[in-house]
Amino acid sequence: MTDIRFRGAVSGPRRTAEKLPRSVDALIARLRPEEPVHCLRPAVMENAARSFLAAFPGETLYAVKCNPEPAVLRALWRGGVRRFDCASIGEVRLVRSMFADAAIHFMHPVKPRGAIREAWQRHGVRDFVLDSAEELAKLLEETGEGRGLVVRLALPKGGAMYDLSGKFGAQPANAVALLRTARPHAAMLGVSFHVGSQCLEPAAYARAIALAASVIREAGVAVDLLDVGGGFPVAYPDIVPAPLADFCGAIADAVKANRLQGLALWAEPGRALVAAGTSVVLQVQHRRGLELFVNDGVYGALSDAGAPGFRFPVRLLRDSSATELPFAFFGPTCDSADRMAGPFLLPADVAEGDWIEVGQLGAYGASLRTAFNGFDKAGIVEVADAPLLMTPGYEMTKAA
Repeated sequence: MTDIRFRGAVSGPRRTAEKLPRSVDALIARLRPEEPVHCLRPAVMENAARSFLAAFPGETLYAVKCNPEPAVLRALWRGGVRRFDCASIGEVRLVRSMFADAAIHFMHPVKPRGAIREAWQRHGVRDFVLDSAEELAKLLEETGEGRGLVVRLALPKGGAMYDLSGKFGAQPANAVALLRTARPHAAMLGVSFHVGSQCLEPAAYARAIALAASVIREAGVAVDLLDVGGGFPVAYPDIVPAPLADFCGAIADAVKANRLQGLALWAEPGRALVAAGTSVVLQVQHRRGLELFVNDGVYGALSDAGAPGFRFPVRLLRDSSATELPFAFFGPTCDSADRMAGPFLLPADVAEGDWIEVGQLGAYGASLRTAFNGFDKAGIVEVADAPLLMTPGYEMTKAA
């Protein structure tokens, strides 16, 4: 049995005293909720953390922005995660308030001075990412001896579902100059990159590592760390990525081929650790042909189902023998852009009042929620069900 918390997108949780079942079907049958319910699977996330730590040939930093829910962070901690990639002082405060012994790394390349000072002075943060001479100057002024400096390298536009090449990263020549300038001031000097979110090509990491190696060689200074970032993919209804072992193998082979074995190796997974660990239960409010009006949408947990066009596994929370049809969703707001094309395969007899479970929403489903149009309330509950979809390399084990 467990309890449920209801909260807005920008407010703290309200916890009910009622104890509830830990299966999604029994929970919804008891609650009959008219607001979305986020169903967290701590065992799934704990297992994903163990799987990734066992497969990756280096240190693992969880990307907190992907899902900062405290129950998620606790599950990852139980799974062995001890390092956290934070991108704001708010994330730094959250992690430090929960885990006194956590290693926190401030991985946003552009940070306010006050955030740098607080992270350094109050929270024991020692590692900082930069991609410009201006950011390096800030870090040298606001921190002291023992600092770690990591130069983020820009990559060419790639084939990841979310390309991240446009906003951050120093071009190779600038990265060379930054490494040379930073070396005398760094207790630890590193190079990082990001191949893009939901990257389906293991070779993308190998190409990025080769580029990083060429920058390190040209800089001609001692470098201590290579951070391969995030981007490790998960399964969706139309996507079955290569197994996790293929990505980790490509990274290990590229490190060896480029003679970087002497460097510490980091990764910053987010989606790979938490996507399968949360589903969201929606209620159908209206049906119009093959379009369903539901009580959550692109301004809530389903942002990735909007313009990015992600498909998600779905199931109707009642028995039905009807043929499945491809449905689109409209969210609850008055914005016509609050539409999710899917297609979402559901029985043909789905109707107003039905509940639908949508899986693979542990990554960004909670963290991108807004209070737009007043539709900001959602329940949060922990369940014990298996996820709707598994990714190769993260199969559940007895240890979880």
